[in-house]
Amino acid sequence: MDPIPQPIADILEFARWAPSGDNTQPWRFEIIDERHLIVHAFDTRDHCVYDLDGHPSQIALGALLETLAIAASAHGLRAEFRRRPDSPDTHPDYFVELIPASQLSPDPLLAYIKNRSVQRRPMLTAPLTEAQKQALQTTVGKFYAVHWFEGGSQRWQLAKLMYDNAKLRLTLPEAYTVHRDIIEWQARYSEDKVPDQALGLDKMTLKLMRWVMASWQRVDFFNTYLAGHLMPRIEMDLLPGLFCAAHFALLAHKAPETIDDYVAAGRAVQRFWLTATSLGLLLQPEMTPLIFGRYVREDRVFSRLPGAMETAANLGARLSRLLQNDAVERAVFLGRIGNGRSAASRSLRLSVGRLMNAG
Repeated sequence: MDPIPQPIADILEFARWAPSGDNTQPWRFEIIDERHLIVHAFDTRDHCVYDLDGHPSQIALGALLETLAIAASAHGLRAEFRRRPDSPDTHPDYFVELIPASQLSPDPLLAYIKNRSVQRRPMLTAPLTEAQKQALQTTVGKFYAVHWFEGGSQRWQLAKLMYDNAKLRLTLPEAYTVHRDIIEWQARYSEDKVPDQALGLDKMTLKLMRWVMASWQRVDFFNTYLAGHLMPRIEMDLLPGLFCAAHFALLAHKAPETIDDYVAAGRAVQRFWLTATSLGLLLQPEMTPLIFGRYVREDRVFSRLPGAMETAANLGARLSRLLQNDAVERAVFLGRIGNGRSAASRSLRLSVGRLMNAG
């Protein structure tokens, strides 16, 4: 492979750290010259129950484009993106032009791109300051609003929601293959998966889970007869949901409809997350209630598990009540946030060379 020209090589070295669901990194790069490249994106809707209509992958794509723009600013370049209109939503292509802009200052969020990560373990319950919340609201601009779930009562309600949602998530046969394929066992780091040590489980639970997840038959037996989902839900959902500063929902001013809406939301999500990192805050996405809720609202069956739709409908109604006057249809991101120790285990990323488009 020919050497990647500068400054694109440096820019992509930062851009590759953008977050994506289960560390799937649904994009590849094609270099045209030192000022132009193409991002070849794709989604996982054909085999991942969580990637409904590819929207979560499109949010991740937006995070990638925002990260690329931030990295370009360090070279005095403004990144402009143009989606190729004849590329399908399942495989959208984005032309990227890097335009010299002498008055452009390096984006202050650049320093936090490689430090940003997911913390799935409990955090401190000390509340966020008003200054922190204002900085987070300001960074997502005028098109998004942050709805906070704060205080012991609301944290409990969100923790219980995530705990009940996890039972659905961990008992779906359609989700089993996703979970099986994205975990790298006995690993602290992973370039293209989620290392098991980052899941937030203790060593004994991890050891048992690894054995159980060797087959769906084992998973189904343990869940049906031995409440095999109970400890993972407590350790991964209930306790972390209780021990944090707050949960939050990022709300668009209008419900997203097109790929461009979801990509724009992803850009806002990445700025929110990087700003949180700059404030010394940790974050964990909590997206599955939003995904299952949309399946229900659109009356789209997502599982052969009896009662799955009814359970998802109940969970969606609970989330809507918690949002009060804010319509759940406008929620593009759900998560928890707080102070604490940085994650000792995390997903890494494929190298720029491995992310180059083979075609």
